[in-house]
Amino acid sequence: MAKILIVYYYREYPPRANLYDNIYAFQRYSRHHCFYLNVFWRRFPWYLRQIDFDLIIFHKTFLGFRFHPRAFLKVLRRLAPLKRFPGRKIAFPQDEYIYTSILCDFINEFGIDQVFSVAPETEWPKIYPTVDFDRVAFHQVLTGYLDETTLQTIDRLGRVKPRDLDLGYRANPAFFLGRFGLFKSRIAEVFRNEAEAAGLTTDILVSNRFKDFFWGDAWYEFMLRCKYTISVEGGASLLDPEGEHREAIARYLSQHPDAAFDEVEAHCFPGQDGALDLRALSPRHLEACATRTCQILVAGDYNGILQPEMHYLELKQDFSNLAEIVAAIKSDTRRQKLTERAYQDIVASGRYTYRSFVEAVSEKLDLPEPAPPLTSRERLICRWMAAADKLSWRKAAAYTRMKNLLPDAALVRLQRLRQALQG
Repeated sequence: MAKILIVYYYREYPPRANLYDNIYAFQRYSRHHCFYLNVFWRRFPWYLRQIDFDLIIFHKTFLGFRFHPRAFLKVLRRLAPLKRFPGRKIAFPQDEYIYTSILCDFINEFGIDQVFSVAPETEWPKIYPTVDFDRVAFHQVLTGYLDETTLQTIDRLGRVKPRDLDLGYRANPAFFLGRFGLFKSRIAEVFRNEAEAAGLTTDILVSNRFKDFFWGDAWYEFMLRCKYTISVEGGASLLDPEGEHREAIARYLSQHPDAAFDEVEAHCFPGQDGALDLRALSPRHLEACATRTCQILVAGDYNGILQPEMHYLELKQDFSNLAEIVAAIKSDTRRQKLTERAYQDIVASGRYTYRSFVEAVSEKLDLPEPAPPLTSRERLICRWMAAADKLSWRKAAAYTRMKNLLPDAALVRLQRLRQALQG
């Protein structure tokens, strides 16, 4: 059994269920010793130098912290000892449309051996222009998978949840994704108007507010209430290596909160949209299959996994068949056949579970097999880190409660103080 260190960063509680499953996938489904390090509120533990790790995994939550560049660079400085660790190092980046220069520098400086990217292979040279592809191996993976325990939870919840909503949807607006990101808001707008006019019961919301997100099992409970849901591929059409476009958009919208996309584009990133074609299946597509919620998806590839008219109803990108889709929802004659086929092909097949994901990643890694058992010191460190990891979630819960109580200005001051203490 190999010794694996998983480095992640998370400070919200409760976490989104799929994200929690993603973090602990290797602990659940690999046959190796897994050590977890949540760098939220933690310095680099000195005792990690006592272990010769065979593999270090930099989780997507850790790499996602680069959305706060200054704080992320401080964390990287604290983790500098990991550069000298001899074991293999792999990275699971996501949101590969923004702050990609930081990603490239991290891969080069920390000696990452393999990158498991959610971006299509055609986009890798655009996203990682300074990475040596002869030295670093790249593999494409999904943004998330299904967990076996989650499927059991969905089955339990589904026994008592009535389908009282004809159509449900949640999304967060984001101009910094480029024009491609507009679909998230646009489909909500058109369906809200058309579905309600047709007398359908809907729960459709586009929001960035923390309180409007579904946490824990609440997302599955919501999906189990919905007969149908709408969605689009995850991704972006705007490449923003330094985060300059995102900052410019935020400044402009603070002064012009009602500005349309075309106006924002003209002032913040003229001629840049379309430089990236990043599209991917998202966990919510798999979760809809698991909850047997019929999906209405904007025409796309969906990693070649979901097929129109077999697993979902296809909405044309110009919305030209919107009336037909609304009529199909109202008649509700095709839903059971589509959801059952999607469940059998996607869920029951087991091809898109975290178990299969861990097995696929393990096949690509050169881990010692078999490996010697842990020493008494390593066992002690393993137990200590497990306890510290549980404590980090309690701290995250306390942080979340405090964040919900404090006014925004006080929260900003608290975050600055914490960053200063950590630096």
